[in-house]
Amino acid sequence: MKLRTKYILFVAILHTLALVLSFYVFRQDQLFFIISEIFILLSLLIAWQLYRQLLQPLKTMMQGIDAIRDKDFTVKFAPTGKKEIDELIEVYNRMMDELRTERTQQQQQHFFLEKMIETSPTGILIMDYDENIYQLNPKAEILLGIAKETILQKPLREINHPILQQLQQLRSGESTTFSANGIDTYKIQKSHFIDRGFPRYFVMIEELTAEILAAEKKAYGKVIRMMAHEVNNTLGPVNSIIDSTLQSQEIWSHVTKPSLREALQVALNRNNNLNQFMRNFADVVRLPDPVKKQFDLHQLIRSVSNLMKEKAASADIEFDVQLASGEFLVLADEQQMEQVLINIVKNAIEAIDGPGRVRFTTQLSSRTLVISDTGKGISPALAADIFSSFFSTKKDGQGIGLTLVREILLNHRFGFSLETTAPQVTDFVIHF
Repeated sequence: MKLRTKYILFVAILHTLALVLSFYVFRQDQLFFIISEIFILLSLLIAWQLYRQLLQPLKTMMQGIDAIRDKDFTVKFAPTGKKEIDELIEVYNRMMDELRTERTQQQQQHFFLEKMIETSPTGILIMDYDENIYQLNPKAEILLGIAKETILQKPLREINHPILQQLQQLRSGESTTFSANGIDTYKIQKSHFIDRGFPRYFVMIEELTAEILAAEKKAYGKVIRMMAHEVNNTLGPVNSIIDSTLQSQEIWSHVTKPSLREALQVALNRNNNLNQFMRNFADVVRLPDPVKKQFDLHQLIRSVSNLMKEKAASADIEFDVQLASGEFLVLADEQQMEQVLINIVKNAIEAIDGPGRVRFTTQLSSRTLVISDTGKGISPALAADIFSSFFSTKKDGQGIGLTLVREILLNHRFGFSLETTAPQVTDFVIHF
């Protein structure tokens, strides 16, 4: 029963009893009966005034409570001229102003945070209370290469992606650096915040590829230039002395051991090989910026195929050229792209042990070139290092070929990958 109903019921019962008593007590005396009736009427009037004065603040408070319940912080009350009610109204109006200001600030902060997350150059994933993916920003979509619709509301363990699988090994506050293909490198950091008393995790994915490659190139470039300088300064005079010695008939007329002349010739040849060895390394450091022009990639593929066909045939390897119909126009440095194709085809031939096939495939719709070989493939243990600078799986390999390929394609901003997609099928894919 509401307080208002209780009050009215109490007043009604009290005055009804007063009327009954007045009737039975003063019915013989008309004057006292009239006076008692007047007092009862005055009492009713006073009760009504008290009702209005005492219950009006409660009514006002209920209206305010309804406004707060509806989260309508614009409702305010005007002063009534009554001290008690006006004090209540003043407190209520001040509270509503503070609530409205706080809500406005929270909304502004929320919108700012959402905007910052959406435009952040760092990939951000936010989990819900059950550690399912609740939100991810556009940069995270790009870094993961996955549409958000396919992973939202899913736990990390159910998503087959190397970066997300790496996240499962991290605890809150930990970070790690991760590279899946030897080129793209990411810094992954996991942390959490408290939402309604419970922790929620979020992950930041930062791409470090450009910074790491630049630092790596600067480091090995300095070493190679220093080595080339020292080797050239040494080999130049030494080769000059050996060559002069070999050309001097006066010296050899007194030498009775022909093996000495052969040994000097071997030493000269080895020095020349060492000089060429250093030039190969220096070529990577001195790689010029690409001079781009438009040309037909199909024509370049056919040219490289004809150039390498004899080398492939000698190893019992056939070429299978399956090019899309029409021209495949690309904007690139044609000479550097020729170097790329020659090195890729050379590696494909050397990867095949015995009879095999190298296939060239192009797709105009996706603007891709795929060079496949039927070699032994790349083991998972080596996949992450295959594009590391000067890394090689060959016994006498220098790792220059793939390093040169990597540098040229990165300078052109062409995407690429090298992986074994099936038993005895390894694909080198270039996205133009």
